[in-house]
Amino acid sequence: MKLLVTGGAGFIGSNFIRHIVQQHPDWQVTNLDKLTYAGNLENLQDIEQHPNYTFIKGDIADRKLVDELLGRKFDAVINFAAESHVDRSILDASPFLKTNIVGTQVLLEGARKYGIGKFVQVSTDEVYGSIEEGSFTELSPLHPSSPYSASKAAADLLCLAYHVTHRVPIIITRCSNNFGPYQFPEKLVPLAITNALEDKPIPIYGDGLNIRDWIFVLDHCLALEAVLEKGKPGELYNIAAGNEKTNLDLVQQLLKLLNKPPSLIQFVTDRPGHDRRYSLDTAKIRSHLGWKPIYPFEDALASTVNWYLSHCEWWQRIKTGEYLKYYEQVYSKR
Repeated sequence: MKLLVTGGAGFIGSNFIRHIVQQHPDWQVTNLDKLTYAGNLENLQDIEQHPNYTFIKGDIADRKLVDELLGRKFDAVINFAAESHVDRSILDASPFLKTNIVGTQVLLEGARKYGIGKFVQVSTDEVYGSIEEGSFTELSPLHPSSPYSASKAAADLLCLAYHVTHRVPIIITRCSNNFGPYQFPEKLVPLAITNALEDKPIPIYGDGLNIRDWIFVLDHCLALEAVLEKGKPGELYNIAAGNEKTNLDLVQQLLKLLNKPPSLIQFVTDRPGHDRRYSLDTAKIRSHLGWKPIYPFEDALASTVNWYLSHCEWWQRIKTGEYLKYYEQVYSKR
């Protein structure tokens, strides 16, 4: 398979590319990434010389670049590229509209023009909004609460429209909260781990009782692999592992693993429009594609903590901005 991955230098995208390169040595993988603040080439440093992997620096909203690139006749596109931090979207929604909506439309138009065989749009459970009881199915209505989730919902609707109108073979996945190696430390799990290691306060919004369903990133990668290989165009698939935790419980569990005191927890003013609970029904992907999570939550969380303990230089370079110099070194050689 000749596969284009967009946003592959980010957290989930880099884990997915590494998984695919390792599991499918006959696949050709091209990674298109703009390298914004959360895109980090160090995430894929171990495979950057792999003969079946190619990196291209660029923006999915660049119509000329995308047109030229998709003209190379890829079998499939998987779109991870997105602005994804809710707090940043509250401060300024503009980059979210450009990347998440306009960028997706540019990719869809290229997929339509060049007859891409499969287009996987990686979305989020946040498009459904909050749910007090039960779980969202793929047929649940969309009620996004933040500019970020609204931009992702808009992208989902664009994908569905391109499928109906232009028969673009899109598939949409909506996943719960991920954790694992290479996650940018503005997100809750790596922020809690790295702040604790530095004996700095760990901020928790409101009362800390907001509930999220957590999935290890490699389980998400396995689900996306199944979607690429067996997913049906025009369908949506929820992806989650059934590990519902309050933010407070999660941080307390991390502190225990790190042998750090709960006094590091610092409750801060809740953010506007903060959804109380997310929960996904995953019966469809389990029954239709045969996927199920294989990494036990406690084991995966401990493994994640150990990864950050053994990769202190990685996250310290990010927190200081030093990692940006790696880009300069790479491109000075080209």
